[in-house]
Amino acid sequence: MTFKDNREFIEALKRTGDVVSIKKEVDWDLEAGAISRRATELSGPAALFEKIKGYPEGYRIFSGPLATWRRVAIALGFPPDTSIRRIHDEVEQREQKPIPPVVVKDGPCKENIMRGDQVDLNRLPAPMCHDGDGGRYIGTWCFSVNKDPDSDWTNWGMYRFMIVNQTTLAGAPAPGSHFAMIAHKYLSQNKPMPMALVIGADPLSSMASSAGYRIGENEANYAGALLEQPLELVKCETSELLVPAHSEIVIEGEVMPDTVAPEGPFGEYTGYRTSGYRANLMFRVSAITHRNSPIITMSNLGVPPDDSSVGGAIGVAIALKRRLQFHGLPVADVYVPPEGASLVVVVSVKSGGSEVAKAVKEAITKRRAWYTKIIVVDDDVDIFNMAEVIHAFAAKCHSYRGVFTSEEPGKGGPVTPAHRYDERNRRYGAVALFDCTWPDDWAEEDIPVKSSFKSIYPKDLQEEVLKNWKEYGF
Repeated sequence: MTFKDNREFIEALKRTGDVVSIKKEVDWDLEAGAISRRATELSGPAALFEKIKGYPEGYRIFSGPLATWRRVAIALGFPPDTSIRRIHDEVEQREQKPIPPVVVKDGPCKENIMRGDQVDLNRLPAPMCHDGDGGRYIGTWCFSVNKDPDSDWTNWGMYRFMIVNQTTLAGAPAPGSHFAMIAHKYLSQNKPMPMALVIGADPLSSMASSAGYRIGENEANYAGALLEQPLELVKCETSELLVPAHSEIVIEGEVMPDTVAPEGPFGEYTGYRTSGYRANLMFRVSAITHRNSPIITMSNLGVPPDDSSVGGAIGVAIALKRRLQFHGLPVADVYVPPEGASLVVVVSVKSGGSEVAKAVKEAITKRRAWYTKIIVVDDDVDIFNMAEVIHAFAAKCHSYRGVFTSEEPGKGGPVTPAHRYDERNRRYGAVALFDCTWPDDWAEEDIPVKSSFKSIYPKDLQEEVLKNWKEYGF
């Protein structure tokens, strides 16, 4: 069973002990952020702040929706202890069966409507997430909606948005993103671009928005695939854009072509604050709609794991696997481990060797080089088990012949901590590939025997031991 909105999801988390309802009044200014960051770093339960200082009763903040594998499993309708591999396999299978949305006339997100002089972003309990942030970030686990002017492509993308004043947001969409591709068509012609910011959609719609979905294809269809039923969409008040009807909050407006807004700094998903103040896009708000007693979803990014490196990374891994398959490479699986802060990607291949490994690197970095370390292993390694990955890295990666590095001008990420400030500004990229596969010119007898339970014992003995495991006393 999946959930039509965040409120159903929160109730399910209460039943499994995966959310803490905090009744004590909490200050939106850093206190909620500090509590959330501590809980996230402990891989603890999500936090539902029920009483926010200075705001009406019922106005709440829900932090860390998909910051643990347990909560991702619950969102998919699985038991909390479902394995990471099973979660990945399920998301990949569902993704291949897109389900178009249905448009409805009304929805809970329309219970309250502010337009014109009524618009005031400060009426919502946006948190000051980290000490030193440039402002209150109302958008940390949210997604933008914008539509290509030349086709039926409606893009969802997860980017941060900071309050500038009561009617203005500053946003930081990634360079080279699908959002940027569409925005360029408007802004290059000096036209404002209609946009909606969706806060508090159901957990799987938010997960879909964070994935690297195909160019020209709608994330709403992907959300339907994950939900295993059509997503209900409703038309905005001030544009033709469609948004999830069961969202908590929808902020409508236009991205302006002729001006920018101050944004940042912010505690990044890499675990470091790597960028300061920037002149970023200005989003001028024309309307705010929200549910009664609205709930802001917050992902207090920082040292992983958190929502971006757990729930947000699954779709990225699947997209990378699809890209490798498109290039005809013998990929078995792809994993973006939370511990790697979305900078490390692990790829298992059915047949290895340095040429295959280098081809993997080329395919992954063709458009952008945001994954600064790529580890390629044989498919006998369970890439969802970092202990096995580290063992393969230690034992099979030749420290000279197995390491390949390159510089990638103009392809790098803007927040990579290891890069200097000037390098981040010009999107300098540097990538290291670690080939942890057996060389393809080795004969079978050259490959050492792996001393593991599943490799060095006869299959019938393995089955007998597993059958008697509890009887042994384990």
